[in-house]
Amino acid sequence: MNDLLKKGFHLGLGAAVSGKQKFEKLVNDMVRRGEISPSQAKSMVNERMQAWMAKGQTKDQQWNEQMKAKFQDQMNELGFVSREEYEKLEARIQRLEKERGY
Repeated sequence: MNDLLKKGFHLGLGAAVSGKQKFEKLVNDMVRRGEISPSQAKSMVNERMQAWMAKGQTKDQQWNEQMKAKFQDQMNELGFVSREEYEKLEARIQRLEKERGY
């Protein structure tokens, strides 16, 4: 599974780099043709990079949430209790021991 995640990550990274290079080439061609100024080109590239980074962060957060939910489901299937359940049981035991004088 770890190898599959690495391959997926590398594939996504390669696609991002390729997309960035194609976009920069397009913008540079527009500058050469005089369609936009170098400062406009720089602004366009910066805006695009910020948008890609924001999208990447959103996807990363979604992926982390999905993985966390899957992990929690697997732990439940194996019979593990959550920290919240453990703390409730611990508090209940302490209350019962106190009531009984232990």
